[in-house]
Amino acid sequence: MIDLIKKLPKAELHLHIEGSLEPELMFRLAKKNQVEIPYKSIEDVRNAYNFTNLQTFLDIYYAGANVLLTKEDFYDLTWEYILKCVEDNVIHTEIFFDPQTHTERGVPFEAVITGIKEALADAKEKYGITSCIIMCFLRHLSQAEAFETLEEALKFKNDIIGVGLDSSELGNPPSKFKEVFKKAKDEGFKLVAHAGEEADFSYIYEALDLLNINRIDHGVQSIKSPELMQRLKIEQMPLTVCPNSNIELKVFETYKEHNIKELLDYGLNISVNSDDPAYFKGYINQNFINLHENLPITEEDIITLVKNSFRSAFIDDELKEAYLAKVDLALQ
Repeated sequence: MIDLIKKLPKAELHLHIEGSLEPELMFRLAKKNQVEIPYKSIEDVRNAYNFTNLQTFLDIYYAGANVLLTKEDFYDLTWEYILKCVEDNVIHTEIFFDPQTHTERGVPFEAVITGIKEALADAKEKYGITSCIIMCFLRHLSQAEAFETLEEALKFKNDIIGVGLDSSELGNPPSKFKEVFKKAKDEGFKLVAHAGEEADFSYIYEALDLLNINRIDHGVQSIKSPELMQRLKIEQMPLTVCPNSNIELKVFETYKEHNIKELLDYGLNISVNSDDPAYFKGYINQNFINLHENLPITEEDIITLVKNSFRSAFIDDELKEAYLAKVDLALQ
């Protein structure tokens, strides 16, 4: 099974580029940019990666992001992730970035998007990896601030395929961002939102009905509503599930309790993703391997999860078919 996981080409649809900041790069950039970080060694950083919930993770995540200051830093960050894609046979990736994490520190929006974009262009040229960029609004900030960020993004409309919603979920429902999502849709952006990770399934309904999203990020709480499960199945709404993340942030206490197999068996459109892999102990292959080692996941399940990732990607039908054919070829 592990051989199968490694040889299958994959798409990753739920990856925060800031969450791929490995401790080694964090230290290197801190030194280069003369930024103080609250750790004395790489070991210290890794020891800090023990979270009790989403907020304890976010506190460290934002502290780590402080080392990212220049276009070159964002290039290096993205390139390091691309090398992991090569290792894990990810041939298409859709990367989230959080401009507000950087612009509020005085880092220009242009430096962030240009660094990421140039690395992804080089990934296409050198490795044939295709990609999209999705800009997320931080939900603990206001809708007014999200509107300001959207205005900035319009200058880079050709580089950004969609907008999303991330950060502290509890107490910041999708409805808080209804108007800015409407404007983003009018501007032609694809729409995604984190919903039903820590907060209850009502957040998933809001994301669907008020934000009119194309994909749900996480969505694991949907299992608590039979009506919602039925709707998600009928609509084949993609859910980008992140198993390691759910365990590390205590959405589920143990891997054996994770509900991904139940969601999949019900007929939902589930894919596997790594979320913030530097913090959550593993990139996409490790997520698949952990599922295999802890749940009654079959080879057929693995293939379905992988094919779902391509079917749910923001790419044209021709490229989807080409990638699905690559999966079939790998299976032969």
